[in-house]
Amino acid sequence: MSHEEPSFVTSLMAGGMAGTAVDVALFPLDTLKTRLQSEAGFRASGGFRGIYSGLGPAALASAPNAALFFCTYESMKKVLSCHVPSNYLPGVHMAAASAGEVVACIIRVPMEVVKQRRQAQFSNSSIKVVQHILKKEGTRGLFRGYLSTVTREIPFSLIQFPVWEWLKKYWSDKQGHYVDSWQSSLCGAFAGGFSAALTTPLDVAKTRIMLAHHKSAAAKGNINTVLKIVYKQQGLSGLFAGVVPRTLWISIGGAVFFGVYEKANWLLKHHIYL
Repeated sequence: MSHEEPSFVTSLMAGGMAGTAVDVALFPLDTLKTRLQSEAGFRASGGFRGIYSGLGPAALASAPNAALFFCTYESMKKVLSCHVPSNYLPGVHMAAASAGEVVACIIRVPMEVVKQRRQAQFSNSSIKVVQHILKKEGTRGLFRGYLSTVTREIPFSLIQFPVWEWLKKYWSDKQGHYVDSWQSSLCGAFAGGFSAALTTPLDVAKTRIMLAHHKSAAAKGNINTVLKIVYKQQGLSGLFAGVVPRTLWISIGGAVFFGVYEKANWLLKHHIYL
């Protein structure tokens, strides 16, 4: 089914709304996942206490992070789709999603570093976390884990977005009209949960790198080294630490995210005329 692609401004606003809705609503699940993946262990990292620690930086960066991603994603889709045959559209979605992740991580990574240290109970103040990082590592410390985050996000998006787009197209073709926002959200839930489970080891590595002491081997950001350490210490279960809350968080988050994104797109186009 044909479907009009959203404009740059529509993508910006709809993406920001969707990102904020997910990050704020499902923050406790993200906190539990981080603590399960922490080298210190779940209890030492706070257990079930203070599950909203780090919500401030997450909420602050959420809208610009998601907006940047979707602006890049939709723009790349438009540009590439004009030069690629329709049977290669999954490749277009993969390339667009990868580009979106690389750009969005410029905002996402500093926020993740601060947020995860708050979640793991390193400090009771986000400002103190930032001050400590700048004092010990400089600005570079805020971007520790950029490569590991991109390395996690690109495989995740390479799976998630083509699956989401394919499910929407299949459902649209079956019913004879473009999917509604609730249908898009269900497609997003399946695509997100499936992708999240498969990429959990990369998420574990990213978390360990961001939480590591600045003089430790893990802080150098080598993903293979970190994965080997985790496997040696905890085996396969260590590589998939936090897989349940991560899959739940991203499945529910995928439903909310893509549902809000589609609905916001529709409202912005039909009522605000962006």
